[in-house]
Amino acid sequence: MANTGTTRGRNQDRARVAGGQGHEMRYEASKTGASKADVKSAVKSVGNSRKKVEDKLGRK
Repeated sequence: MANTGTTRGRNQDRARVAGGQGHEMRYEASKTGASKADVKSAVKSVGNSRKKVEDKLGRK
């Protein structure tokens, strides 16, 4: 059986922000200079697309 590797679905996962995952909230907060609450609010308002969330928060 062929080894499919560990990259399966990884690009899609990196394009999303998991609002329930504390480590992802901290990462986005430190990346954009926003608070975790701001990140969570942005995810709720624009969805979990990383690009949309970063645009809403203002990228550094």
